[in-house]
Amino acid sequence: MSAAAYTGRLAPSPTGALHIGNARTFMVAWLRARSLGGRILMRIEDLDHPHNKPGAAEQALEDLRWLGFDWDGGETVQSSRRAVYREACARLSADGSIYPCVCSRADVERAQSAPHAGEQLYYPGTCRGRFRTWDEAAAFCAPRVPLWRFSTAAPGGTVSFTDNFAGPRSVDVARTLGDFPVARDRDGAGYMLASVVDDHLQGVTEIVRGDDLLQATAPQTMIARALGFAFPETFHVPLAVGENGMRLAKRHGDTRIASFRAAGARPEDVVGFLAASCGLLPEPAPCRLCELVPLFDPARIPRKPFVWRGTDGTSVRDALRYATRYM
Repeated sequence: MSAAAYTGRLAPSPTGALHIGNARTFMVAWLRARSLGGRILMRIEDLDHPHNKPGAAEQALEDLRWLGFDWDGGETVQSSRRAVYREACARLSADGSIYPCVCSRADVERAQSAPHAGEQLYYPGTCRGRFRTWDEAAAFCAPRVPLWRFSTAAPGGTVSFTDNFAGPRSVDVARTLGDFPVARDRDGAGYMLASVVDDHLQGVTEIVRGDDLLQATAPQTMIARALGFAFPETFHVPLAVGENGMRLAKRHGDTRIASFRAAGARPEDVVGFLAASCGLLPEPAPCRLCELVPLFDPARIPRKPFVWRGTDGTSVRDALRYATRYM
């Protein structure tokens, strides 16, 4: 990745509190940009309305500032950009790249030709060409609403790319995923489409995020190509997980940055712990985020998920110390 005109972004979602795993991924994104002399933007991805928590966006920004993060310019809020997504959606709909789908998740599950686990279900294109307009589809499935799906019927369903951390990947989207959801909103205001549009319009040159989203790269690349955009480079880092191997959640104890603050932790304690978890320090030691810029080296980041072993009922420092003991 060239240092010239590097632009990265932080993109918290207000669906919950910022926790130690989020902060770790954001730290890598921030250090990646600053170590290359680039810009880092802030975008609030608040389009998942049913799961948004009141005040979560403001709390996340406050927690990030407390840890030492800064960003260039103000904060972009996706819910205020619906007109931008509407225009992109109209373009994709006009050329047949997307279509309205009335199938429920149960319908899609019944259509699986083999047992399936996880969130990504294969969709064979049942509704492709079925409805002329969104309104026609909406009338058919009322009171439910349709969703937009991207058609993988056109040639070129295989997407090859080289992630700057995870390495080369090649995904046949048409065969493994089928026609995938783009947005559950007639204006196209959904994560898959909105993030592609915003990354392009904001000049993002590299996306740094958790490797749970590595699977989103190929379909998002297809969306970008359909819109005539070049998809940014990517850098997917392993997540922080609990001892059961699952991404951090309430079942792993209270890992919220706000709770660490309330219990008396210093930002230097948390940053030093995160730095050690990324291989930037040999062991946890208090430090400021800005002090890590000259130390940042992607080659030092462990290839395996970081396992959090903190537990409920311990002080913040004890939790950090315990979590670090078996890194």
